[in-house]
Amino acid sequence: MLRNQVVLVTESGEVTGLAEKMAAHQQGLLHLAFSVMIYRETASGREYLLQQRAEHKYHSGGLWTNTCCSHPMQGESFEVAATRRLNEELGIIAPLKFQMGVTFCYRAVLDNDLTEHELDQIILCQVDEVELEPNPDEIMDWRWWPEQEMNTALAATPEHFTAWFAQVVGHVDAQLAS
Repeated sequence: MLRNQVVLVTESGEVTGLAEKMAAHQQGLLHLAFSVMIYRETASGREYLLQQRAEHKYHSGGLWTNTCCSHPMQGESFEVAATRRLNEELGIIAPLKFQMGVTFCYRAVLDNDLTEHELDQIILCQVDEVELEPNPDEIMDWRWWPEQEMNTALAATPEHFTAWFAQVVGHVDAQLAS
């Protein structure tokens, strides 16, 4: 599979085919995706590693979002895809221990006449620290956000975050609370 293709699926996760990534977003076709959320526990509470997408991304440029989000290639496990994209976007090469979260389906109309329609697998990863070398073609900024500050900013200025981010946060909160 080429990197510019996405895996099309039903809402139950049954693979139905492949589509060129841009065409899938133009037509709003349901496809596989994943959202990685790296977090750490500090003396002052939980912090999440968030990225601000590069301005020139094909959608949602300049918006804050979870640590990494992308699409697995055909036949690629979520763990392998997450490891690949964390390296490509953030330069993370250290082995990480992933915890699979829930999978949820969402549809959001975006800028540039594109639609995200994804069956999104949440992947959690707790770290003490992680070395980063962000790729400026992918990311314009990154930072550790204290949980309360992130939730306050998301409630006050949701337009500064990607369309899927609030749902990811809700699912992450629920999983970490259980």
